Order: sequence, then structure tokens, then C-alpha cells
Amino acid sequence: MPTDNGTILIVEDEWKIARFIQMELAHEGYTAVIETNGRRALDRIMQESFSLILLDVMLPDLDGLEVCRRVRELSGTPIIMLTAKDDLDTKVQGLDIGADDYLTKPFAIQELLARIRAALRKHKAGSPDGAGPELSLKNLVLLPDRFEVLVDGKPVELTKKEYDLLEYLIRNKHVVLAREQILRTVWGYDYIGDSNVVDVYVRYLRSKLDEPFGQKYIHTIRGVGYVVKD
Repeated sequence: MPTDNGTILIVEDEWKIARFIQMELAHEGYTAVIETNGRRALDRIMQESFSLILLDVMLPDLDGLEVCRRVRELSGTPIIMLTAKDDLDTKVQGLDIGADDYLTKPFAIQELLARIRAALRKHKAGSPDGAGPELSLKNLVLLPDRFEVLVDGKPVELTKKEYDLLEYLIRNKHVVLAREQILRTVWGYDYIGDSNVVDVYVRYLRSKLDEPFGQKYIHTIRGVGYVVKD
């Protein structure tokens, strides 16, 4: 059973759902608390320490996307969005502003628990103590200990998921990575649904890296996936 995982904050305005999740987490050995209001949840997050946040999108006073955006300005605490909104644009928006994962209601509790474990593992593995030295690709430098990307010495603004994807590709330089493999590693679980989320994020990276700097960093291997090359 989990130990020393801190406290999980469940931000969900449907009390029955929140209480069900809380009981299931307690059964697995986690400590979990509930907040039903977006603004109050943000206040608690700013004042208390949580190991992970389960965050609904549609909340009173302050919606989950805005809560996530504000949390990401100050904290790297893992955030898993829980919502009935399953359109790709909303998912991409949630991931873009810093959510680590996105689960659509209704969901199986076993899948939620698996994603919680994956997010906690990924967060622990990605802590600054284990970040390691800088990585390079052509005229691009990635600094894991500072979560920064520089091209020709100029900083490039990336979202968390864009950064995670780029780091994974560079750490596997010259290795062709299948979309499913990228999903499992970067998104931290066996992704069920549209695998084109990888293609979407590759396009985002290309628009911020390839096009402005006149380089081709990420190559498409038709029918397989992607690879980066010097």
C-alpha cells in the first residue's frame, strides 16, 4: 500500500463522486481531502501541501482550467483533470496549461488509481535532484534542472507537456519512437483513446522550434512515429 505519499486533494462539486473517490483512495492507503469550490480549492492549494490534485473542470466560482493555470504559476504538483467534457480541444487546453493527465467521466476507479500511481512516479522521477545534466540537439539546449529550452541561446516558452515530449525525444535521440510508446511514457499510462494527441503536440513543438529557427528537429517516420536527429 502507498506510504509517504502526502495528501491528495479532490476538487469536485458533486459530493457523491468526491466521497466515492475519497473512500477508494483511503482503501488504497492514500490520505485524501475534498473541496467542492474552485476558489476555495485554490486558496487551500496556496496554503497547504498536496502530493497530487484531482481537479474537476466545471466548478463553482472558479473553473478547473483557471485553477490549474494559477497553480502552475507557482507549483509543479501533479494535476489530473476529472471531467465530463471529453472533446479534444478541452483536453488539449487542460494539458497545455499544465495538467499532467486528463480522465473523462464516467471512469473506472482502477484506471484512476493507475494514473495516480503513474503521476506520482513521474513527479518523483522528475524532481530536480534527479534531473541530470543538460541535453542538446543541434543548436538547441534543454536544461532539465531548470525546465528550460534554449535555441541559439534564446529561451523558448513551452508548456509542461511540450517540454516533457521534447525531453523524451531528445533523451532517445536517433531512436524511432512509436506514438503508443510516447503516450505511455510522456502521458504516464496506457492511453485509451485518440493517439493523435501526440501528433497535435509535435505540431505545437514544430511551430515553436522548427519554423521560427529554420531547423528540422523532429522527423516523422510514416506509419510508426517520430525521431529527433542532429
